[in-house]
Amino acid sequence: MHAVILAGGKGVRLRPYTTALPKPLVPIGDQHAILEIVLRQLSTAGFTHCTIAIGHLGEIIRAYVGDGTQWGLKVDYATEESPLGTMGPLLTLRDRLPEHFLVMNGDVLTDLDYADVLRTHQASGTPLTIATYARKVHIDFGVLTTDASRVVAFTEKPSIDYRVSMGVYGVSRTTLDDYTPGLPLGFDELVMDLLAAERPPHAYEFDGYWLDIGRPDDYDRANAEFTSRKSLLLKGA
Repeated sequence: MHAVILAGGKGVRLRPYTTALPKPLVPIGDQHAILEIVLRQLSTAGFTHCTIAIGHLGEIIRAYVGDGTQWGLKVDYATEESPLGTMGPLLTLRDRLPEHFLVMNGDVLTDLDYADVLRTHQASGTPLTIATYARKVHIDFGVLTTDASRVVAFTEKPSIDYRVSMGVYGVSRTTLDDYTPGLPLGFDELVMDLLAAERPPHAYEFDGYWLDIGRPDDYDRANAEFTSRKSLLLKGA
């Protein structure tokens, strides 16, 4: 099984932690970087090959990970000379990828079964599978529904339930056929194109542990929870 890890972003929202380190290498706990945890998880799940898409401070990632043998993986790299969006790096890699593969952000902390996501994607026959997570948003205001300047309904401080993308995807190589290598391609653009073509993605619903470490508050929470979650995140460690 093959995974592509997207690790080319600047991590602007996580500054000052990412001033000198790429976001996937910020430490979690006393011994591990986020990217190391991800690589260990992929290896445990049965993945054998991993391509890391690097850009900002990418040589630090290359120096840290090397060829991946310490985790039982074969690791190679793809370098973004300019920002290509979430899915854009896959276009330049297309000829190096198998028919079905996993794509994920390099800053995800979760106990998601990556292998099952890929197996489910292959079985679904859809062009894209999106791992999703339940979120609840509390609105701290009274919400009005209006029609022609008339208030027709009122809800006091409602909560909204919805599912969000976890930043983990199953992708088929043919899904990339209509796009031009070297041009940016965002996740949002790809999903909208698939919906317009009546080729809807498959949703892989997950309700375990998940943190997208994009802001200082998320990072602080990850460190606070890591010791109690370590056996869950790093099985056998």
